[in-house]
Amino acid sequence: MKDVKYTIMRLAGTCAPYKYLVQSTLLTLAVVGTLGFLTAGRTSAPAERPNVLFIAVDDLRPDLDCYGNRTVRSPHLDRLAAQSALFTRQYVTQPTCGASRYSLLTGKLPRNRVELKNEAIEQRISGQPRTEVPETFVDQLRRQGYYTVGIGKISHSPDGYVYGYNDPKSTQLELPHSWDEMLFDAGRWGTGWNAFFGYADGTNRQGQKGQVKPYEAAEVPDDGYPDGLSARLATQKLRELAQKKQPFFLGVGFFKPHLPFTAPRPYWDLYDEAKIPLSEAPDLPQQVHAASLHASREFNQYLAGEESASLEKPISDAYARKLRHAYYACVSYTDALIGQVLAELTRLKLDQNTIVVVWSDHGWHLGDQRVWGKHTLFEKAVRSVLIVRDPRHRQGSTRTEVVSSVDLYPTLMELCGLPTPAGVDGQSFARLVQSRQSTPWNHVAYSYYNQGISVRTDRYRLSKYFREHQPVVELYDYQTDPHERRNRASEQPALVEQLSRLLEKGNTGLYQD
Repeated sequence: MKDVKYTIMRLAGTCAPYKYLVQSTLLTLAVVGTLGFLTAGRTSAPAERPNVLFIAVDDLRPDLDCYGNRTVRSPHLDRLAAQSALFTRQYVTQPTCGASRYSLLTGKLPRNRVELKNEAIEQRISGQPRTEVPETFVDQLRRQGYYTVGIGKISHSPDGYVYGYNDPKSTQLELPHSWDEMLFDAGRWGTGWNAFFGYADGTNRQGQKGQVKPYEAAEVPDDGYPDGLSARLATQKLRELAQKKQPFFLGVGFFKPHLPFTAPRPYWDLYDEAKIPLSEAPDLPQQVHAASLHASREFNQYLAGEESASLEKPISDAYARKLRHAYYACVSYTDALIGQVLAELTRLKLDQNTIVVVWSDHGWHLGDQRVWGKHTLFEKAVRSVLIVRDPRHRQGSTRTEVVSSVDLYPTLMELCGLPTPAGVDGQSFARLVQSRQSTPWNHVAYSYYNQGISVRTDRYRLSKYFREHQPVVELYDYQTDPHERRNRASEQPALVEQLSRLLEKGNTGLYQD
């Protein structure tokens, strides 16, 4: 009965936690159809260029209703997806926050070990002088006349500045040449890192020495957690940007569903925990060494949790459901906040000339292969959310092409009518956004982690690890084994040899046999 009631409320736009849903249903469907697409090599006049609203979500795997997970309540993102190109097979280059965002922002595959780490942006970009080469696609937009604003976690740091978890906020920007404004409201938490790991009472994981649970359902309003403050700041900034006479880029970074899984109580109440399904692949894959996985170290830093995770045995079904419940509550919370930002965009009539991108920096194992976290080369960790709405093409489409996060840089340049600087590794998928028709496509995406390289094609994933532990090669066939239950490399040597040649094209000098 609860599910039926929710469905009716969702269709009617009156579900209590989504107080902006009614407003969202009034989103205009007007399309600026008179504006043609410009080629990537041509620069349009500033007045003709679309704005860009870029929303980054931390640790969000494609567990949304629009991606086929009917358990998850995500009406705002579902509505956006219905007007957008929804990419079902978008892969990040590294399944860790800082490195993934480094590749996205630069449009480049990793070329050294530093670029595989969370410190990639700090060590490769921050503190560097401005050169002829833009440091990021945001910098390129700024050089081309865009007013650029960042709110929250766009690069690696929660507020865009370089400093340690327990240190005072510094004055050193991670992206020194990309922003006209870099903003964050840390509220009662005081600093970005405290807010990132924060609980509703103003405490945080590091301040509590890890003696905290990995979840929390607090009786607070939406702005009782840091992401609510970011949504409020974003809507305020949109009102200011609407008065400017130049195109803008607004980046908004939301923390949830990153650990700790904290969300206001109403979002927890959307779910019946007993009905939340468990992982379809809860066991270790066959013919795979444990070195390809990990022991959920980040998750186990929350020392007050009821159980610890390990590869030796799965956690109990009851606790797994509780954790999935917590994760889904965070997803619904973030969905509602994104709904607030999109509603304000529409109220200001900015939606008629604003490209909207929603992207997550990687996926997350929710007990899949006994892992709780990211940091693997398996599908659950490297496949992430990508939704792109262009105001000139609002006929929604589901795109099944294999694309990479490094492709977003040239895509945005083409959609904005701007040149893509030399040296970018990605390929523009603007034509996939522009049309609902199928088109020839190179189905290849590379990912890197755990001393390994992985290549994803239309049907297969081949991963190669540069280590002593055997086996070092893994092959998965998603047509016959969509949940990666068994490594088939030893059974299909000819196919492994064929895909190995493709994989080697993605070896940018990181590893040698």
